[in-house]
Amino acid sequence: MSRVNKIKGFFDLFPPESTSYTFMEDKAREVLSRYAYQELRTPILEQTELFARSIGQETDVVQKEMYTFPDRRGRSLTMRPEATAGVIRAYIDSPAASSGNVSRFFTLGPMFRYERPQKGRTRQFHQVNAEMLGEDSPYADAEILSMLWDYLHALGLKKLSLEINSLGCPACRPGFDSKLKAFLAGMDQNVFCEDCQRRTVSNPLRVLDCKAPGCREVASGAPRIVDNLCPECKEHFDRVLAILESFGISFELNPFLVRGLDYYQRTTFEVISNDIGSQSAVAGGGRYDGLVGDLGGPEVPGIGFACGMERLALILQNIQERPLDFYMAVLHQEAMDKAMLMVKRLRGKGYRGEMGFQVRSVKSHLRQANKKNIKTCLLLGLDEMHKNQVQVKDMSTGVQRAVSHDDAEQALGLVFNPRGSSF
Repeated sequence: MSRVNKIKGFFDLFPPESTSYTFMEDKAREVLSRYAYQELRTPILEQTELFARSIGQETDVVQKEMYTFPDRRGRSLTMRPEATAGVIRAYIDSPAASSGNVSRFFTLGPMFRYERPQKGRTRQFHQVNAEMLGEDSPYADAEILSMLWDYLHALGLKKLSLEINSLGCPACRPGFDSKLKAFLAGMDQNVFCEDCQRRTVSNPLRVLDCKAPGCREVASGAPRIVDNLCPECKEHFDRVLAILESFGISFELNPFLVRGLDYYQRTTFEVISNDIGSQSAVAGGGRYDGLVGDLGGPEVPGIGFACGMERLALILQNIQERPLDFYMAVLHQEAMDKAMLMVKRLRGKGYRGEMGFQVRSVKSHLRQANKKNIKTCLLLGLDEMHKNQVQVKDMSTGVQRAVSHDDAEQALGLVFNPRGSSF
C-alpha cells in the first residue's frame, strides 16, 4: 500500500524541536500567572460567522486564509485562524461577562491559516495569547506590554524592538478614514496592488499595512493617524508611552502600524526580531474596545497580544531538555523484575530514567546510555540481585561502585537533584 503523507504546511514536532515549544508553554504559565492571568482552553472549531464579524470581511484572513467547510448539517465551520474571537465568544457565554470584574485569560495552542508556507510561517501554527477584558485604562495597556516584555525576556530573548501606534477610536477614526480615502483617491491607482485598489474604498487603513512595494511607497506619504487623534485618544496614548518609559521599556513609534485585523483601536503594537529574516514580527496585539459588544456581549473594553511560537522557536535554537537521571541496564533475565521495582521507586522519588527491557552486554547498555547523554548507569545482574545490590556507574568519570538497593537513590542524588521541571 502507498504511504499517506502529511499535509503541506503541517509539520510533526519531534525532540529537540518539541522541547522548545514545551519550554515556551511552561514559561508562559509561569510568567502570565504572576500577572493573575488564568489559562482558558477554547475549541479549535467555531462558527465561521464569529471570525467574519470579528476579524473583518475585508481582511486577507477572512477572504483568503481560513480553513472553512460545512458540517453534516450544512453549517459553516472554521478552524480558528486566531485566538481572540474564540476567547471573547467563550467570555460572553460565561458568568464573567456579567460579573463587572476584570477578566484575564491566556491560551496556548494551534491556529490554522491557508497561506504560503515559509520560514517561521506554517499552515498549522501555534500561539501564546493573552486577553484582558473589562478595563480601558492606559495602565492596563502598559501592564500587558510589560507582561509581554517579561515573557519574552524570560525566554532568554534580548535583541528585540517594540513598535507601537494608536489607531484612534470611533470618535476620531471616521474623520481620519475620510482624510485617508481622499489622499488615496488622488494617487494613480495603478501603483496599488490588486487588493489595495479595492481597499482604497472599502478599508483604506489596510493599505497602510500592505507589504507590496508600490503600496508601501504610497503609505510613506499618507496622513498619520497619530496626528489626527481626538483629545481622549491622544491623552490615553501619551500616558501609555510615559508608563513604558518609566518601566525602562524602549519603543519606536510606527505611525503606519495597523496590524492585519479590523477589530483593533487605540493602542496597537508589534515586537520585532532581527534574527529571523523578513518574517520579523514575533508578537503583536492591541486594544479592541468595541469587539465584545459587536459579538453580542456587553460593552466591555479589551486588550491582548499573541506570540507566534514558530517564529520564537527559530530564535530558541539552543533549548535542550535536561538529560535523564539514570539508565537501568539489566544483565540477566532473572533480574528483570527486581530492576522494574527499583526503577518504579526511583521515578516515584522524582528521578527521570529509562530502562532497557532486553538483556544485553554491559558494553551495549553503556553505549545506549551514552547516546542519550545519560550521566548515570545502573547495572543489575544476577550477582547484584542475590547481594541486594546495584552497580552505579558515573558515565562522565567512568567510576563504578556497588551500593545496596536502598542506597541507589542516595547515589543518584550525589549527581542529580530531582526537579519537577524538564529543563
